[in-house]
Amino acid sequence: MKVHEKRSHSHAHGTGDEEKIMTRKQKADQLKSNEGKESPKKPKLEADNDQHNGKATTEVAKEFEEFCKSVREHLSVAQMREILEANGQDSFGSDASVVIKCLDMLFYGPLEKCQICNGDLEFDGNRYSCKGTYSEWSSCVYKTRSPARKQEPLKLPDSVLNSPVAELVKKYEDPKLRPHRYVGVTDKPFLGMMISLMGRLSRTHQYWKTKIEKHGGTISNSVVGVTCLVASPAERERGGSSKLVEAMERGVRVVSEAWLLDSIEKQEAQPLEAYDIVTDLAVDGKGIPWDKQVPEEHAIESLSAELKLYGKRGVYKDTRLQEQGGQIFEEDGILYNCVFSLCDQGGAINEYCIMQLVKVPDSNLHLYYKKGRVGDDPNAEERLEEWKDVDGAVKEFVRLFEEVTGNEFEPWEREKKFQKKPLKFYPIDIDDGVDVRCGGLGLRQLGVAAAHCKLEPMVANFMKVICGQEIYKYALMEMDLDAPDLPMGMLSNVHLKRCEEVLQEFIEKVKSMKESGPKAEAVWSDFSQRWFTLMHSSRPFIFRDYQELADHAAASFECVRDIVVASHMIGHMGDDTLDDPLSDRYKKIGCSISPLDKDSEDYKMILNYVEKTYEPVKLADIEYGISVENIFNVETKEGPSFDEVKKLPNKRLLWCGTRSSNLLRHLHKGFLPASCSLPVPGYMFGKGIVCSDAAAEAARYGFTAVDRPEGFLVLAVFSQGEEIVELKNPPEDTKPLEEKKVCVKGLGRKKPDESEYIDWKDDIKVPCGSLIPSEHQDSPLEYNEYTVYDPRQVSMRFLVGVKFEEKDTVMDAQD
Repeated sequence: MKVHEKRSHSHAHGTGDEEKIMTRKQKADQLKSNEGKESPKKPKLEADNDQHNGKATTEVAKEFEEFCKSVREHLSVAQMREILEANGQDSFGSDASVVIKCLDMLFYGPLEKCQICNGDLEFDGNRYSCKGTYSEWSSCVYKTRSPARKQEPLKLPDSVLNSPVAELVKKYEDPKLRPHRYVGVTDKPFLGMMISLMGRLSRTHQYWKTKIEKHGGTISNSVVGVTCLVASPAERERGGSSKLVEAMERGVRVVSEAWLLDSIEKQEAQPLEAYDIVTDLAVDGKGIPWDKQVPEEHAIESLSAELKLYGKRGVYKDTRLQEQGGQIFEEDGILYNCVFSLCDQGGAINEYCIMQLVKVPDSNLHLYYKKGRVGDDPNAEERLEEWKDVDGAVKEFVRLFEEVTGNEFEPWEREKKFQKKPLKFYPIDIDDGVDVRCGGLGLRQLGVAAAHCKLEPMVANFMKVICGQEIYKYALMEMDLDAPDLPMGMLSNVHLKRCEEVLQEFIEKVKSMKESGPKAEAVWSDFSQRWFTLMHSSRPFIFRDYQELADHAAASFECVRDIVVASHMIGHMGDDTLDDPLSDRYKKIGCSISPLDKDSEDYKMILNYVEKTYEPVKLADIEYGISVENIFNVETKEGPSFDEVKKLPNKRLLWCGTRSSNLLRHLHKGFLPASCSLPVPGYMFGKGIVCSDAAAEAARYGFTAVDRPEGFLVLAVFSQGEEIVELKNPPEDTKPLEEKKVCVKGLGRKKPDESEYIDWKDDIKVPCGSLIPSEHQDSPLEYNEYTVYDPRQVSMRFLVGVKFEEKDTVMDAQD
């Protein structure tokens, strides 16, 4: 497969409108492009003849420019700070920011406080942004183009009243005479920028000179002092000219022509990092943070990256101390190895931090410290120090912990007591084990392990898949929880419980929330920053609705939780001295897996069930069918046995969707209920175990990337019990359903034709009818969902290995 577009796994199923399918990374990029805009509609540029207090916009702008020039000449920065203080405005910050704030206030009037957090607003060139703190987890992200201003005269210190510009300043004292500042979408995205051009571009240099100057910028023939150098990617292949080399030596960003085009189209200068064409050739190797890369490049880097920290006893790879036999220092039951995360989107911060004390045999103690952004190692703050004094090294480690977090070290390590502080890191509590991305079998080890395995060959091949690194790397990459610096597959139960509590608390809060508009957006923003601090993401964004919560918080949490179980089960297979490590892991899982005979009636029944209830998945203009590769009979030790479930009433054989990365946990511990209740498919009926009578529904879980088309569907015997409640819309409160432990049948827009149902063993009904329209075309569910709240009502029975292929795939077993 040459297509690399990815689908995000979602525990909450889609709506069936295929044109709405969007990858997680596309959605994040779209959200970023919309972030801060008060309307999805493109604002209309204000015409020059629009009037403000009888003056045209261009007149006001020119008047403000002349005003600024005069005030700058005659007032010092110290005087400007004094003016801001006298009028209750923020007087802190750099000299440049103080000048901007003071000039804005003197001409247009003092700003009111932020309506969300009561913080101070500041003009950033495009809009007014709040610089305040919303909570200990997040900075305020409120932005506006039309801030409220105080309707009161300015208070001017004596030093200003006695200055040469006193009369000019007093001219704008009266609120009624002040001009109105219009901050629309600017047609000058390059305002204040100096840009250099190089080489053959798609348009002539003269064309771009005209365009850049029209949109506020200036052109320079030199690269000294410029904002960036625009060049063709072909220049890179040619080795570049002396101009390119000089730009790289000076640390000037070299970007593609697309940066000019996109900045003009979006009427705002786009981030230079995303258009960089020579970063990996730069003299100092400046990196591009993964959240600034295009998704395809991020995916390639993520999958090829080697995990640098595997768990609580792991020595960080970049220290190179593990090569000398280095081990994490341990004293009084404490392992001196901490990792931290901080996501503060108001402050444009998304960083991780690592601190370790490492004991090297026949050597001193080493203190390692690193802080930076994922994918940007060259710009990370990093230090490695050797300490002869153990007590001194421990004290320095404790001091650094307190500096980074604002909390004491021992109460955290011993009792997990911690209070988040504004703009301080939060510890990611990692467990003592090996992240499966390190401990699982690498690609080169898979063949050898399978060849030495004494299990039945098809079972050995299955074990090779779930014990390999690949499916877990893909899963974390697709969820953007793939930082190679953090062992996200080895989080502690304490940390996972904290994440689950934060998610559930937020859902309850937002369901009862009365706020709307910017205040409601602030609540969502605060949760987003809190969530991506706890679950460090290489591409954080702000959640906007329940569907995104389901897709990228609940489902991601459940996946990480299951990967942690897999990590503990698999251990470190690379260091395994066993002759047959796959058979050993098979025994640890504690279930029975055996291939189903392709000539058996059960095999034919399942093929028919797949064929009748599967519908092609559509990505872009391509439809993907499904072929059955093999089918396994499964009997798990955890959860109810087949014999136990078949004694229960109203049984059906239903589909359960799962990622490959979640399978090991299901086999080892059985099914877990959904982590939360949300008014969207998959979570609609609360914390239950969800199945469907359509293979198409289950397939949405397993098909996440067309360049990794293999997946699994699960068939389970599902007892509906005595009481069945039929619903097509989410109830206001799912707790009564959970407490009564009834079965909820969610009615979808499509259903299997009941005339084609068959009875299987022990009165188990198989709804293997062709999918037809139901009577519930206004339902949010595309297919029927069945939810129960007691795990003893569901028993895994079959594991169906499938392959997703471009349409016209034959629905049959593969030889």
